[in-house]
Amino acid sequence: MSAPQPNPDDESESPRIISPFAQTTSTVRRGSGGGPGSIALWIVSSLLVVLILGIIGYFTYQYLEDPYRTLEPFPMDKYLSDYRSMTGNKFKADLKVSADLGYTPETGRLMVFTLPDDNRSIVVLIPPKLHDIYFTKGQNYQASLEVQQDGTVYADTCEKE
Repeated sequence: MSAPQPNPDDESESPRIISPFAQTTSTVRRGSGGGPGSIALWIVSSLLVVLILGIIGYFTYQYLEDPYRTLEPFPMDKYLSDYRSMTGNKFKADLKVSADLGYTPETGRLMVFTLPDDNRSIVVLIPPKLHDIYFTKGQNYQASLEVQQDGTVYADTCEKE
């Protein structure tokens, strides 16, 4: 035999359920937002987050704006021993001006540079498209260099450091 089903229309048949906590009061105080100390904490925290994001953004921008970041440093020893193996390759180089060998409008300017960690000199052809760069002895430049088939080192780009 099945249990009798309560009639939903008849409220007298269903017992009333009362919570055991109905008559107690809460011991936890409700805050109204924390006051001035909480606002100051939010402001300082927000400023720190903005500062950290700004620093990260600055260094990311500096890294991504470096046109030479994907190039290998110019290998002076390898170039002097066998330039043919480097033909067509591009390298980055930090160069210091040693001498100016002259300029022709057809070919460009021949410059003598030294690398910072090497006392040996290298002759670089600066193309006519970079004619607006003024080279002074002792100044440092950063360049993208390409080794031509005849062994000439050609500067694709050149910027003063």
